[in-house]
Amino acid sequence: MKQDHTQGGSLIIFATFLVGLILSQIPLPVFLLWYRPEWVALVLIYWVLMLPHRVGLVSAFAMGVLLDIIRGSVLGLNALSLTLIAYLVLLLYKRLRMFPLWQQSMMVMVLVGVNQLLFFWMQGITGTTSGGLHFMLPSLVSALLWPWVYVILHGVRRTFRIE
Repeated sequence: MKQDHTQGGSLIIFATFLVGLILSQIPLPVFLLWYRPEWVALVLIYWVLMLPHRVGLVSAFAMGVLLDIIRGSVLGLNALSLTLIAYLVLLLYKRLRMFPLWQQSMMVMVLVGVNQLLFFWMQGITGTTSGGLHFMLPSLVSALLWPWVYVILHGVRRTFRIE
């Protein structure tokens, strides 16, 4: 018997984004704050890569606005950066799907790095930036976690037969 992929799948996809939002807000010790991966971006990259016809720019924008509200950041900043990430993945998804996981991890590092640079630029405009390149650490950590995120979300996708 075939499952209703539209409704059930959308709920599961939203649930994975919700888990990403929760993970992005878990309190960490001060010395680990710069090592927090960009969970929502990782979930977004996976779903856009695997289901570009279901998760795209609108989903990215909505998750970004939600993340802006939760974090209390400049409204639209996360929305802009996640929409940009989704756009870049949509441009490259056919190629990215053919890459082995380690090469995908490198692309994730670049995509999250774009996100981090955008944030750094906006902080520079508002005058709240700090020196150094430590703001790029989340892109490295996200790249290192990508294979596990991929495997977990791929398992979720297969378990619930999300197409």
